[in-house]
Amino acid sequence: MELRSLFNKVFGSNKPANIEGSTDFKLLSNFIPSFYNFSGELYDSATVRSCIHAIASNAAKLKPTHIFKDSKLTGVNSYERLLSLRPNEYMSSYDYIYRVVSQLYASNNAFVYIRTVKGLITGLYPINYSLVKLKEYQGVLYAQFEFQHTYKVCIPYVELIHIRRHFNRNDMFGEDAFTPLYPTLQTLTTTDQGIINAIKSSAFIRGLLKYTQMLSPKDLKAAKDAFIADYLSINNESGVAALDVKADYIPLDSRPQMATAGQMQLTRDNVYRYFNISEKIVTSNYNEDEYNAFYSSVLEPIAIQLSLEHTYKIFTPKELSFGNKVVFSAERMTFANNQTKSNIINTLMTLGVISLNEAREIMELPKLTEDWASKHIISLNYVQADKANQYQGVDNG
Repeated sequence: MELRSLFNKVFGSNKPANIEGSTDFKLLSNFIPSFYNFSGELYDSATVRSCIHAIASNAAKLKPTHIFKDSKLTGVNSYERLLSLRPNEYMSSYDYIYRVVSQLYASNNAFVYIRTVKGLITGLYPINYSLVKLKEYQGVLYAQFEFQHTYKVCIPYVELIHIRRHFNRNDMFGEDAFTPLYPTLQTLTTTDQGIINAIKSSAFIRGLLKYTQMLSPKDLKAAKDAFIADYLSINNESGVAALDVKADYIPLDSRPQMATAGQMQLTRDNVYRYFNISEKIVTSNYNEDEYNAFYSSVLEPIAIQLSLEHTYKIFTPKELSFGNKVVFSAERMTFANNQTKSNIINTLMTLGVISLNEAREIMELPKLTEDWASKHIISLNYVQADKANQYQGVDNG
């Protein structure tokens, strides 16, 4: 599908390209209220892309859920299917979260357009833009997106989910992700080119064949080709060449300089540190503790951001007051080994915290259909603290 038809499909004709009389939104930090998207340049690096993929593919396992505090009071339709199955007609829930997180880590800003029809949300669309500018018109904040320097659309900021990373100096946008990584990317590119050039150097001049007599250009080329065919081809198993007094062979020692393995690893580590992950996470060679650290430091903050921003932008103030919220939970992330899972089940089931079906879900087993499988059990070895003496008959003598 070409860009124009997709553009019209998502935004329709009710979103103007410009708003007459609008002015640039004034920021307290005096930064220009616009942001160029350099994510494509970052994403072209294999090391950067592998880091972003490791984060996005794990974050995409988060389970979005629409939670009602009191369903009788809300009077709104559940967005459970929209969030957990198909946020829009082009993406599954996994694809949606993967793309939002990828854009977040590639440019430090991720925008999602909330499309509504008659007050009902019909789709959530991640926006892959070239440039975004903040505009103000009659006290309303708008975001003007530009796509491939061809199409433009102006969207009220309240209709956008905006996730940011490295949110510091700019009042509205996350910091540019390209600038701090540019020196490291240059080093990675130079290193890769050095390896390629070292391989190509095998085709460079390896020696000079000097003749002591004058030869025509034709004879000189014929003599050179004959020498190569006889002595420098793979058919010369002895590795010995024989020359008479008419020519001298002068070998040239070409030693291309390459980065050491340690230098290359240090450069890659700079990228890993920028994304706050380790090489073991990128290569899926982690243990339980390493993944728990990855979840706590990277995935959980993403889940909190997604939950808060989706909750505030999807629901009206009245719906929020009734307890509607969106939660991106980690229940589908099985980062514990079987021994740890078994210990969790033994502890929580006897306390009545989880049911048998919930325990089976932890062990990645199918749920049972019987009613008793959804009930909670508790060990009779426990008693309320203030009832302990009565339970043991101390007060009875």
